Amino acid sequence: MSRRGILLFAAMCVIWGIPYLMIRVAVRELAPVTLVFLRTGIAALMLAPVAVLRGELRPLLARWKPLLAYTAVEVAIPWVLLARAETKLASSLTGLLIAAVPLVGALIVTLTGERERLGGRRWLGLLVGIGGVAALVGLDVGQVDAVALIEIGLVSIGYAIGPIVLARYLGDLSALAVVAASLVLTTLVYAPLAATRWPSTMPSAHVIESVVGLATICTALAFLLFFALIAEVGPVRATVITYINPAVAALLGVTLLSEKITTGMVIGFVLVLGGCVLATGKNPQVVAEP
Repeated sequence: MSRRGILLFAAMCVIWGIPYLMIRVAVRELAPVTLVFLRTGIAALMLAPVAVLRGELRPLLARWKPLLAYTAVEVAIPWVLLARAETKLASSLTGLLIAAVPLVGALIVTLTGERERLGGRRWLGLLVGIGGVAALVGLDVGQVDAVALIEIGLVSIGYAIGPIVLARYLGDLSALAVVAASLVLTTLVYAPLAATRWPSTMPSAHVIESVVGLATICTALAFLLFFALIAEVGPVRATVITYINPAVAALLGVTLLSEKITTGMVIGFVLVLGGCVLATGKNPQVVAEP
């Protein structure tokens, strides 16, 4: 891997590991719908003009149905559910649970016949990964909110379906245009909802910093860097960040928010990571954009 590729890879491992921390801070004072509106709105203002200047948005009009589907399962629904879940779950645990997304993706493509059926090795990976998820929440069941777990489960399903929709129906279009359009659409959907949940007082500096960071660094800049990483090292190597982001999320949660790493979290993450490697053949086909 080139030096540029290494730098891009390292940047993405960090950038997509920190959203969980920022979301956890932001939802202390902002409603989830308000946070999603601000995050997507600011990011859309940064990316949409670039896509317009390149003339890349017009081809999306003929694919509006899959575009809406992709927006719903990859951005609009997962991001609000993720924010809702983090009002009850620690950011470190949330990040580790999202590590199971490649497992969900592997199961979905198998059940839908998108690819060849999984062999024994990959089924073993799914079972090991499921055991890891169970360990993440089961060994500390008294400290975990059931509704929040369901929300994270739905987020994982959405993150797994999104790339399938993208690859099948939008794969020949500009990735930047698809992301920009998705952000614009999500902003429009959440604008009226955010207006009803707008904070009555100015949020604290930490919350404002988290919102700006989520929008500019973890969304707009992150997508641009990720596209550059794919161009530099290829899509297969680029997806390896899926294995590292959760560890970064856990480390930040512990060091900056004083969250606790439990035995269940350690055992669970190791099992989930091992299961992902087995089930996806070391090449995860989905990348969760938190």
